[in-house]
Amino acid sequence: MIWYVSAAVAAIILFLIFLIFLNRWLLYHITEKRIHNFQSELIAKYYDEVQNMYQQVRGWRHDYHNHVQMMKAYLSQGQYQQLDAYLDQLTTDLSTVDTVIKTGNVMVDAILNSKISIAKSRQIAINAKAIVPKQFECSDLELCIVIGNLMDNAIEACMELSNPADRFIRIYLDVIKGKFYLCITNSMNRSIHKVHGKYRTTKTEEGHGFGLARIDSIVSKYGGCINRQHEEGIFSTEVILPLQIS
Repeated sequence: MIWYVSAAVAAIILFLIFLIFLNRWLLYHITEKRIHNFQSELIAKYYDEVQNMYQQVRGWRHDYHNHVQMMKAYLSQGQYQQLDAYLDQLTTDLSTVDTVIKTGNVMVDAILNSKISIAKSRQIAINAKAIVPKQFECSDLELCIVIGNLMDNAIEACMELSNPADRFIRIYLDVIKGKFYLCITNSMNRSIHKVHGKYRTTKTEEGHGFGLARIDSIVSKYGGCINRQHEEGIFSTEVILPLQIS
């Protein structure tokens, strides 16, 4: 009798252990699938943004001949005020597609300039210095995911400020003491939430939490560190990554 009871208890315990491992396995794969879907959607979004920027550049180049002819016509007729107004219009148009950052990495140039163009179109002041090393363990795709997420968060936070004069983003990428250093600082007007000492998103839409998780995952993968800080009206994220994995 005792043997049957012991066997039944052991069977129940084994079944419970099986359920626990099954639950963890399902949770892991569901989470991985959601992160993969989020990343795929993010890459598609970045691709569309960059394509839009390049289409604007190609369009401006296509119209270049017409612009020159129009300016010559104003000049030949002595219509200097009209010429000045036309030049102002061209300057405004070109500033929306101008490549202001050259990091040394083509993919980073594309995503960073796309985000800067979006920020400027929303009256956000930008101060940027960016250099990306050629020899770098972190893949271009993963680096773009980190930068893209941080810029999206910074732009969104800035847009919560009603006065455009209060909106700013500072971008700094460089090699410092043999490590890659990335810092993005932005103005904000939102409450900051921490859970067990870690920042959490205040947004409730599907997928938003994966942005922070994806950044943390990439930084952890390469043995780097991430530091998020905030003070009155300002939020800053610092990322440090080794240039080579030892």
